[in-house]
Amino acid sequence: MRQLRLAKDAMDRDWAEPGLDLDAVAAHAGYSRYHFIRAFKAAYGETPGQYLTHRRIDRAEDLLRTANLSVTEICNLVGFSSLGTFSARFKAWTGLTPSEYRAKHVGRGTALIPGCYAMLWAGGFRPGPGAREHNSEEAP
Repeated sequence: MRQLRLAKDAMDRDWAEPGLDLDAVAAHAGYSRYHFIRAFKAAYGETPGQYLTHRRIDRAEDLLRTANLSVTEICNLVGFSSLGTFSARFKAWTGLTPSEYRAKHVGRGTALIPGCYAMLWAGGFRPGPGAREHNSEEAP
């Protein structure tokens, strides 16, 4: 059970990473892919893929209610690489498309967070391949 908790913690920590895959999480737990799926489902009531999808959709719901970001930006921020897959899974989970969900829930509270702040907070501004991190000790 300890290994399953470690794997679940890894999914909770890295849920937004599009490259997070079943093989990596299973290896983190020290299980084969198929044994990990069976053990995870027995312990938590859903497969690792279902768990990860639900985590991502829960976060997408928060962003749709609070951030002034497009559905595509939210899709990418929460770890989906396909807008079609994101929309289909979102609708299957909530009963609404992301746009319908936003229309239903926006306007019930405070103003939306500007997109640039939401992207910065959510880690949406990542350096591209080959880009160097800025070091404050280096000369500009």
